[in-house]
Amino acid sequence: MTEATQKGHNEFGTLPVWDLNDLYPGRDSAEFKAALEQAKSDAATFEDKYKGKLVELTKAGRLVEAIKDSERLGDLSGRIGSFAFLQYAQKSTDPDRAKFMGDTNEALTNLSTRVLFFELELNRIDDADLEAAFAADAELARYRTWFAELRKAKPYQLDDKLEELFHDKSVTAFSAWNRLFDETLASLEFEVDGETLNMEATLHLLSEKDEKKRESAFKALGKTLAANSRLFTHITNVLAKDKEISDRWRGFEDIADSRHMANSVEREVVDALQKAVEDAYPRLSHRYYKMKAKWFGKEQLNAWDRNAPLPTSDERTWDWDSAVSTVMEAYGRFSPELAEVAKPFFNSGWIDAPVGDGKLSGAFAHPTVPSAHPYLMLNYLGRSRDIMTLAHELGHGVHQRLAAAQGPILANTPLTLAETASVFGEMLTFRHLLDNTTDPKQRFALLSSKVEDMLNTVVRQIAFYTFERRVHTARRQGELKTEEINQIWLDVQKESLGDAIIANEGYDTFWAYIPHFIHSPFYVYAYAFGDCLVNSLYAQYEKSSDGFAERYFELLKAGGSKHHSELLAPFGLDAKDPQFWSLGLGMIERLIDELEATST
Repeated sequence: MTEATQKGHNEFGTLPVWDLNDLYPGRDSAEFKAALEQAKSDAATFEDKYKGKLVELTKAGRLVEAIKDSERLGDLSGRIGSFAFLQYAQKSTDPDRAKFMGDTNEALTNLSTRVLFFELELNRIDDADLEAAFAADAELARYRTWFAELRKAKPYQLDDKLEELFHDKSVTAFSAWNRLFDETLASLEFEVDGETLNMEATLHLLSEKDEKKRESAFKALGKTLAANSRLFTHITNVLAKDKEISDRWRGFEDIADSRHMANSVEREVVDALQKAVEDAYPRLSHRYYKMKAKWFGKEQLNAWDRNAPLPTSDERTWDWDSAVSTVMEAYGRFSPELAEVAKPFFNSGWIDAPVGDGKLSGAFAHPTVPSAHPYLMLNYLGRSRDIMTLAHELGHGVHQRLAAAQGPILANTPLTLAETASVFGEMLTFRHLLDNTTDPKQRFALLSSKVEDMLNTVVRQIAFYTFERRVHTARRQGELKTEEINQIWLDVQKESLGDAIIANEGYDTFWAYIPHFIHSPFYVYAYAFGDCLVNSLYAQYEKSSDGFAERYFELLKAGGSKHHSELLAPFGLDAKDPQFWSLGLGMIERLIDELEATST
């Protein structure tokens, strides 16, 4: 146990840590080594059994056998890869853990090359033959949506040898740069008022009540990020070029089309979301930050004041047990069944909560594989925002548990809907806290905190998406210098935040620590999609709660077995309707209206 972990245990009560034994007993365990050998053997057997034979199997009514075998292999290799990543996430600066993950990923890439033919060959099956097979076999027909998504990728597939080359080179291409970024970020040190802090602790200080601490943390971030900007610029240039090469070879028209396809969402839907949010900047973020500046007695807010708590806010430290009971009560109030699904996370070693040296920053919910269970990672520091993060990641975990019954292929939820349960969990927790807050000043501060969370989820993430689009577009004309990326960042931040936020010296490099830009280009709009979707869902829930929980559970249980349009139809919602986004953004605007009316 690290010193930082021990400190976390003492300060916030007993914080949970992962028990990875549910996957494998250890890196050197006989069980792990046997599983990896089994996966290699199964991949070879799968290749021998099915390569070049899928068309025949379809006509013979036996295609579902291949799909089931593919799922079994996917579950085994997914379990192996999940274990390697999770042990690394706990301490990414440990060379033994890093080497283990690197070696494991390389082995998995090698074995998966043998089954790369599978989806390519599935797309060569004649449509009429596939339809006939669906009609004859109900079990196969269950995968109809998955096949439809595969078919969308067909125009962008390369021949088998090129696909194999792209796949093999991923270990030394984007995967290698991702790992370099993670390890660099985890090892950075920030000098704040004579104390050396890691990234997570420094970012945490930006929401401190003490303005001097916020300013010191902000300047420390700017200084260290600037000192490392050459490396971050190089990583950004390489990955943008790597993506451009892939997109060019595959024939994607727009720089984000590959992400849209992976998300099972149409480009026009995302374009409509982006436009709706950008058009709403003046009514949302610009307006709110002007109000906040007045509350602080200023004309403008410094960049380090953007997430500052209000003077009246509840800044108490929440111990872990209080955080857990708050979230579980909120979940249970909505549905006892929801709380039951969430319960095992807290007593089974499924959550890793303490901050630790070398631990990856931020938070996530890793689904692992359907035969196991999800693992949640937090960096818990006892603030109300940390409670919201717990509610968010727990929502992911619940969603992943409920969808697991769909099996390894259909349990995967597109990113647009993957944020539904997480943001809904936040909303439930916020409403629970609000209902239990009677002091008008604290209630006002809680409302403002929720508005800021929504702005960070909707406005900030769409601004991130716009930033990425401009960087990737500009990169196609040649390498970008740090100053050019900095300027794009500042331009987009000014557009999204408005004149009430000052872009203080050092803010220009803050793009450098955003991991989504590196790991999942253009992922970020999924957060805004999810927030607006949940706002619309919650509005439906407030109108009529009868039967809502049941319909909501069906949405979560569906995983990736249905398109988002089919899953939203029972709620009377359609993401292609421009009014859909107005509903979600309208909820944020109404909360700002309430704050304005209360403060005048």
